[in-house]
Amino acid sequence: MKQIIGIILLLTLTNMVCAETAPEEVWSKTFGGTDDDVASSVQQTSDGGYIIAGSTGSYGAGSDDFWLVKTDSDGNKVWDKSFGGTDDDVARSVQQTSDGGYIIAGSTGSYDVGGTDVRLVKTDSNGNKVWDKTYGGSGGDLADSVHQTSDGGYILAGSTGSYDTGDWDVWLVKTDFNGNKVWDKTFGGTATDSANSVQQTSDGGYILAGHTGYYGTGEYDFWLVKTDSDGNKVWDKSFGGTDEELASSVHQTSDGGYILAGSTGSYDAGDWDVWLVKTDSSGNKQWDKTFSGTDDDWAFSVRQTSDGGYILAGYTESYGAGSRDLWLVKTDSDGNKVWDKTFGGTSHDWALSVQQTSDGGYILAGLTHSYRCWWI
Repeated sequence: MKQIIGIILLLTLTNMVCAETAPEEVWSKTFGGTDDDVASSVQQTSDGGYIIAGSTGSYGAGSDDFWLVKTDSDGNKVWDKSFGGTDDDVARSVQQTSDGGYIIAGSTGSYDVGGTDVRLVKTDSNGNKVWDKTYGGSGGDLADSVHQTSDGGYILAGSTGSYDTGDWDVWLVKTDFNGNKVWDKTFGGTATDSANSVQQTSDGGYILAGHTGYYGTGEYDFWLVKTDSDGNKVWDKSFGGTDEELASSVHQTSDGGYILAGSTGSYDAGDWDVWLVKTDSSGNKQWDKTFSGTDDDWAFSVRQTSDGGYILAGYTESYGAGSRDLWLVKTDSDGNKVWDKTFGGTSHDWALSVQQTSDGGYILAGLTHSYRCWWI
């Protein structure tokens, strides 16, 4: 089934009566060709436009290539670039760098020594490749998250099947400014453990979130790992019940704690529910909230908003017009739902990334099965 890369911008109305009113859709755009194209990550850029990264089966050299799309502030495409070989290359995370360029992380089957390797691509401000690095061993290795660090280098988090004690382990890789590996660390037990999100913390260390099949009480639990600046584990926490919990996103909050979002099969009204967990600076749970209907509902991205609350994005099968719709949920600082919005057509549509924009609105990126041509 064809998937078209899509990005939606939502802006809060300037004449809004109160902050509890949901924003209206200002515009939406789709980008794609005749094959599968998926957006995994979006960020507002310093010029007020947007940078989107994902994978394309429509353009490039392989079955899937890294795809980088730059737009202006109205979502009009300024340029796009693809990077890949003859096999699958999938980008999962992008960030604008301090020099105005971009850093992209994901996995490659084209330039690997094992099943797949971690791939890190640096571009200039026009999307031209500056350098390209791979990391991995004889097994499968992938990166789900990348951030530039305070020293100008990069931190990557994902999973390794090459340097693991179990099926998969969490893999944390630190590089210098030129992508040369400075150190790497693995965390995990004899089962499957994976990281989906990483951020540098205010103390210079790192916070990672994902799921663990080794630690915890269920088949998979949310897993939160805190390290120092050298990647040494300071503490870790697991959260979950007797079923599966999968954390997709983590951010440090203004009070020094952490906010995690993902999905739960233990504390659900449907098959899967959105699960939001807030911790203090030591990883102790302060509260948790679920959001759902009677079917599957997932969150893939969370950010703290300027009012101290939180914005979550993912998909819902419980609400909306189609079998699966983009779902945007806004909460207050205690995790209580303020409003939620769905977007989509008659088929499957979901969001993988959300960020609050400089005007107080929100930008979402993901994919759509509903719109087979440009969606404007």
